[in-house]
Amino acid sequence: MRPESSLLHRYAHARAGDKGDRLNLGVFVYRAEHYPWLLEQLTEERVTELYRHRGVSRVRRYPMPNLQGLNLVLDDALQGGVNGALNLDGHGKTLSSLLLSMTVDVPGTRGG
Repeated sequence: MRPESSLLHRYAHARAGDKGDRLNLGVFVYRAEHYPWLLEQLTEERVTELYRHRGVSRVRRYPMPNLQGLNLVLDDALQGGVNGALNLDGHGKTLSSLLLSMTVDVPGTRGG
């Protein structure tokens, strides 16, 4: 079977937090069997590209296998942070939705 392209939000949920100009994103799959492909596809490079428009300079990825999730730390993502940013979402809370809009290939979901 070939993989089916789909939006990540169908398979995972996410939370966002901030420390200064650093965004912290936690993403967790709903089902443990989806965790291996999450690890394969949610790379530092893909996340950097997704948030490039925010000025992200670096993404670090920390797998959390016991929770079937990843912790992603994005540097320079909040335009100066809550006290320095002029945007309406200085804490970056809505930025987890952007991550969940990423297209992923879900193995074994389409006949080939």
